[in-house]
Parts: sequence; structure tokens; C-alpha cells
Amino acid sequence: MLGVEVWWNTNDSSTQVEIPADVAEHIASKRDLIVVSEPKPLSVITSPLTVRGLARGAWYFEATFPIVLVDWDGKIIAQSYASAILDPNNPESTWMTQEFVPFEGTIEFANPSGESDFSKRGTLIFQKDNPSGLSMYSDALEIPILFK
Repeated sequence: MLGVEVWWNTNDSSTQVEIPADVAEHIASKRDLIVVSEPKPLSVITSPLTVRGLARGAWYFEATFPIVLVDWDGKIIAQSYASAILDPNNPESTWMTQEFVPFEGTIEFANPSGESDFSKRGTLIFQKDNPSGLSMYSDALEIPILFK
């Protein structure tokens, strides 16, 4: 399997993680719509988990969008929302824009039980809010994670 090496600093130590090519391509294909700064792909996560990043205004509805955490088998472990971070000192600050808007959210979950490597894998899904329910307006960014 081809992969892309990605480096980032975690707790003041350099960590090297190889992200599979298909995952790296998926993340890259969404970078003009949503960019997640936390957590990084294949990060080891614990609850509560704070997520941060930037999303285009069209990703939101009423300044929020859903985040879903699933286990390695696709079973939903937890659901929450990320919210646009607006500047309270700027009356022009809005999520209703074509520009990137910062977001933050928290999701609480119980770690899936199991001793296998598979049970330690999961996916954090950042869903484009789609109040219409029409599939043509649906989109999502999936970030692979590891449970502690």
C-alpha cells in the first residue's frame, strides 16, 4: 500500500505517521472546503475530544455542522456539533460567507472495548450541514483516529 508520510509535533516530541494514500487523497480533496487542525489524522484521542479547524461558510447551517465518531466497524459511538467562532467585536463577522470560518467543537465518548488493534481504530466525520436532506448537497470529511 502506498502512503504519504506526514510529520507533526505532539507534546513537544516529533512524531512520524504514515497516512495511507487513499486517506491523504480524501483529506486533500476537501481542503478547499474544510481543514481540520485538531485532531491530526491517526492521532490517539481521549474523551472529551476538542476539534478545531476552518470551514467555508457553506459547510455550516445556523453556524454549526455535525461531527460523528464511529468505531472501526462504522458503529456510531458519539455525535456532537462544531460551531463557527465569530468575532464578537466585529459586527461584520459571520458564518454566512464563502470564506473560511474557524470552528471548534467538543465530543464526549466512551472508548470502544476490545484488545485487538481493530478496536483501537475509528473515524471522526465532519459532515457538511444539509438541512435540505438532499443527497446532492451532502458532503463529509473523514479523519482516521486511534482510541487510547
